[in-house]
Amino acid sequence: MGKKLSGKDLIKLGFPKNNSINITLGQINRYHKRLKKEQVLQQAALVLANPEEYIGDGVWGKIAESLTDPVVVKKQTLRSTRVPHMVYGENEIDDQAKYQLYDALKLPVAVAGALMPDAHSGYGLPIGGVLATDNAVIPYGVGVDIGCRMSLTLYPIKISYLKGKKHQLVNILSEHTKFGMYETHKNKHDHEIFSHHAFKNIPLVKRLKDKAYKQLGTSGGGNHFVEFGSVQITDPNNEWDLAPGEYLSLLSHSGSRGLGANIAKHYTYLATKQCPLPKHVQHLAWLDLNTHDGQEYWIAMNLAGDYAQACHDNIHARISKLIGARPLANIANHHNFAWKQEIDGKECIVHRKGATPAAKGELGIIPGSMTAPGYIVRGLGNPDSLQSASHGAGRLHSRRKCKEKFTQSAIKKELAAHDVTLIGGGVDEAPMAYKDIKKVMANQQELVEVVGTFTPKIVRMDK
Repeated sequence: MGKKLSGKDLIKLGFPKNNSINITLGQINRYHKRLKKEQVLQQAALVLANPEEYIGDGVWGKIAESLTDPVVVKKQTLRSTRVPHMVYGENEIDDQAKYQLYDALKLPVAVAGALMPDAHSGYGLPIGGVLATDNAVIPYGVGVDIGCRMSLTLYPIKISYLKGKKHQLVNILSEHTKFGMYETHKNKHDHEIFSHHAFKNIPLVKRLKDKAYKQLGTSGGGNHFVEFGSVQITDPNNEWDLAPGEYLSLLSHSGSRGLGANIAKHYTYLATKQCPLPKHVQHLAWLDLNTHDGQEYWIAMNLAGDYAQACHDNIHARISKLIGARPLANIANHHNFAWKQEIDGKECIVHRKGATPAAKGELGIIPGSMTAPGYIVRGLGNPDSLQSASHGAGRLHSRRKCKEKFTQSAIKKELAAHDVTLIGGGVDEAPMAYKDIKKVMANQQELVEVVGTFTPKIVRMDK
C-alpha cells in the first residue's frame, strides 16, 4: 500500500465512484495531511458506514454530505428580468454601482434589492447594496471585512475637555490604538469569544485563532478610525434618558481583521466552485444554506461579526479606563453582514454590504468624513429599502483618484478649517474623497430619523 491516499484506496474501501472521492481526497489533503494513511482509512470507513453521524463535522461533514446528499454543481445563468428594487439618491450614484446591483437582481436566488444613497462600485455587490436571497448566502455580498461596524460611546464629561485636555487625548489615541496589519497591543486581553465552538470545530477558523487573539482590540487600515468628538443629542425622547445637549464621545469604525478576511476568501472560493456564474458576475457566487459549506460559512460569518464587536468593546474599554469615565451610553451596528429577515412573509437572507440595518426603532450610526458630521439614527423600518440605510457618506473619488487629485497641504488646510487634529491617515482618505453627508441624509429621510449628531475633533487612522 502506497504512502499517499488515492482514489483507488477509497474505492477498495467501498466509496461510490463519484465526486465523493474527489471531495474526500480534497478534505484529507487540506486538513489531515499529517495523519498516517492507515488512520485516515480507518476514519473514512467509519464515515462510509454511518455518514449521518458526521453531518456538521468540520472535516468529515463535507464527506458525509457527499455520500448522503451530494451538492449538485451546475452552471448558473442570470434571469432576463430584475426582482423588485429601490434606488435612493439615484442622481448621486455612479452608473457602475447601479449596474452591479442590476446584475445581482437577476440572480436565480434573488428576491428583492435596494441601493443606498452613499453607494459606489465594489466587488460582487456594490458598496451600499442590499440584496435579499432565498436560502442562499453570497460571501462577496457580505464583503471581505465581515462585521465591519460602528461603535459610539458617550461620556459624562464636559465638552471643554476636548480643548483643555487635547494633548492627553491625542496621546491616548497615538499610544493606545493600533492600526493596520502588524500593530498589536503589548498587553493582550482575553475574551469569551475565543471559547466559541467554531474555533475548535471548523478547521479554517481554528487555524486563525492565534491571529485573532493577537489582533483583538486593533483596527484595520483604509477608512477605519478611532476618534474623539462631541455628540449633540437633539431628541428629548432618546433611548438613554439623556438630557438634550453636548457629550464628549468616542467613535470607532473597524471590522473583523484577518479573521474575517480569511473566512471571506476561503468561502468565496468554495462558492465559485459550487455555483459557476458568467464571468462578469462570478463574485456573486452563493452557497446554499442547506449545504455543509453554506452552514459552515454562516457560523464563521457570525463568529467574525461577534469578533468585530469584541474588538470595538476592547478599544472602548481601554480608552474609557484611560480617561477615567464610565460610559453613559453605547450605540453600535454592523454594516457588512447577512441577516435572516422576513420579506413579504418569507424568511430570506438579507445582505447589507456597506448598509446600516434600519428596522423600526433600531439605532445605528452613519458617519460622514473626518471633517463632516456623523449621525445617530433611528430606523423607520421602510420595507422598500429592506429596512436599511446608508453606512456613511460614500466615496466620491477612488483611492487612486485621490492620490492624483489631492495634496497633503490641501488636506491640512481642510482639517484646520474644521479644527480637526489628524493622527495618521493618507491622501486616499482625504475628507474631500467623500460625498456630502448632508445630501446623503436628505436622500434617506424615509429610511431613518436623526437622534443626535457627532462632530469629529481628534482623529486617529492608519499611517
